Amino acid sequence: MTRFSQVISATAAVITIASGAVAQDVTLRLHQFLPLTSAVPGNAIEPWIAKIEAESNGRIKIEHYPSMQLGGSPSSLYNQARDGVVDIIWTLQGYTPGRFPKSEAIELPFMTGDAETASRAFHQYILENAMEEYADTHPLVFHVHGPGWLHTNDPINTLEDIRGMKLRGPTRVITNLLEALGANAIGMPVPAVPEAVSKGVIDGAAIPWEVSVPLKMSELVTNHAGFSGDPGLYTAAFVLTMNSDSYNALPDDLKAIIDANSGPKVAALFGRALDEADIIGRQIAEDRGNTVVVLDDADRESWNEVSASVATDWLADMDALGVDGQALIDSVKRLIEQSAK
Repeated sequence: MTRFSQVISATAAVITIASGAVAQDVTLRLHQFLPLTSAVPGNAIEPWIAKIEAESNGRIKIEHYPSMQLGGSPSSLYNQARDGVVDIIWTLQGYTPGRFPKSEAIELPFMTGDAETASRAFHQYILENAMEEYADTHPLVFHVHGPGWLHTNDPINTLEDIRGMKLRGPTRVITNLLEALGANAIGMPVPAVPEAVSKGVIDGAAIPWEVSVPLKMSELVTNHAGFSGDPGLYTAAFVLTMNSDSYNALPDDLKAIIDANSGPKVAALFGRALDEADIIGRQIAEDRGNTVVVLDDADRESWNEVSASVATDWLADMDALGVDGQALIDSVKRLIEQSAK
C-alpha cells in the first residue's frame, strides 16, 4: 500500500446520511528538483496546485517539496512516483537516459520554438505515440522549455568558437548535439551547474533563459549565444506525473478534478510560464551588460548542417528498437505546426 493509500484509509470520512455519499480529504506530496524561485515551480506548479485545491473545495491538499527536499537525486524522481515514495513528481525525462526514447524526438536540434506552442504539441505527441513509456505512472502534463541558449565564459560568435569548450548538457540528445558542434559535452542535472561553472569544471551550459535566473548564470558567465526566431537550437522534455495507486485511490469526483487539470491545454500553460520567464532572464543579462550574441538564419543553416548527425544517430537508435523514428519526427513537426495555428 502506498503512503497515499494509507492516508486515504486513515482519513475520516464525512458521511451525508441522506444521500449515503462519502467525501474524503486527501493529501498528496509533490516532489521536484528546482527551487520555488524557478519558473516552473513558482509560475506553473504553484498555480496548478492552487487551482486544484480551490476546485476541490480544499478536499485535495498538495504539499510541494522543491529542491529535492524529500531526498534522492533528480534522476530518482520518476522512480519515486512509480514506487509511491511520493504521490506526484516533476522532472526531466533526460535525467534517466534511454528510458523514454520516443519522447526524445522533441529534443532533436532545431525542432521547436516557443514553449507554449511546443508544449501543447508535445503533450499531444505523447498521447499519440509514446504513452506506453509512462505506463507505470499516471501522467498529468508533458511540456518543454523555450529555445535553449549557450551561456559561456568566452563568447560564441561562430561554430569554431565552440570547439573544445566544456559545456553542460541536460539530456542524452543535447549532449550529443554539443559534441556534434565540437564541444566537450558533460551531462549533469541543472542544480549542479553553478558550482561546476564557478570551479571551472565546465566553461558554460546549455540552458534556457528562464533557468539562468535561479542559477544566477548572468553573474557566473558574461556571454550568451542563441538563435533569433523559430526554431531554436534545442529544447528539453519534462513530465509531471502521479503514482498510479495514488490516482486510482481518489474518488471519482476528485479524479475528475485532476483530469481537468491535465492534458495539452495545461501543458501549454506550463510552456507559457516559461516563455514569459525567458524574457526576464534575457533582460537580466542585458541589464548587466553581458554579451548576447543573436545568431541569424545564415548561422542556423550552417549549425543545422553540422548537427544533422544527431538526428541520424537518433534514427539509428530507434531502428535498433524496432521503432519508425522518422514517423515520430514527422509527428512532432505536424503537431507543432497544428499547435501554432
